[in-house]
Amino acid sequence: MAVIRIAHTIHRGRIAEQAPPGQVPVIRQIGTREVWEALRQGWEDFLAQPTQLVFLAIIYPVIGLVAARAASDENLMPLVWPLASGFALVGPIAALGIYEISRRREQNLPTGWLNAFDVLRSPNLGAIVILTVMLLAIFVAWLFTAQLIYDSVFQGARPANWDQFTQMLFRTEEGYRLMVLGNAVGLLFAMLVLAVSVVSFPMVLDRPVGPMAAAGTSIRAVMANPVPMGLWGLIVAVLLFAGSILFFVGLAVALPVLGHGTWHLYRKVVRA
Repeated sequence: MAVIRIAHTIHRGRIAEQAPPGQVPVIRQIGTREVWEALRQGWEDFLAQPTQLVFLAIIYPVIGLVAARAASDENLMPLVWPLASGFALVGPIAALGIYEISRRREQNLPTGWLNAFDVLRSPNLGAIVILTVMLLAIFVAWLFTAQLIYDSVFQGARPANWDQFTQMLFRTEEGYRLMVLGNAVGLLFAMLVLAVSVVSFPMVLDRPVGPMAAAGTSIRAVMANPVPMGLWGLIVAVLLFAGSILFFVGLAVALPVLGHGTWHLYRKVVRA
């Protein structure tokens, strides 16, 4: 219920913030065909301007630090899966530079992977920072919630090592209950992030709108297109999972493709 209240509050917020009268962003209704077309265009942008080496250089140090910390702290073991799955919650932040590359290609501007850092010179940087803080707050709330769920199911018990933790997880009734409940709550957080961010982050790069206006427009876009946006959320989940299977190598391709695709989805949903 808290997730629904947060989304409702943002939706009722200043949708037209910083927008002149009569210029509130207009939402289009799209179908699943446009979703697949956005993904195809994202793939084409990636082929035209590959950035997989940049993402590999970012992904592996982060994963290495988390893995090393988890291996040395039994209190962090129960949060390994919430941390890994929660990466999708902050994905729009990592994709900001990808949106910028797609924006420049759309305008036929010279484009290289270094242009991803042009986001730092955006005239709407303040709105970008506020949206970033919002997503980070949701991510932290998810970790706290995951910890509370674990403590309530296992009564605060801490595994001594990884073998004991996997046995607790896969060979006990409490472990199965934890997986079902944790993933169900995680899905609610993912739905909230999708609703708030799928349009808002590309939008603040594209036009001078405030963070609440962008978030409100994003929620309106999802409400107007529940099936296509649900399909996009499923595509994101599947590609991120597939990219994580082989030691996270695939994320170096999945993340930029999804970032480019999100930009094109924004273009299809919000009228210029």
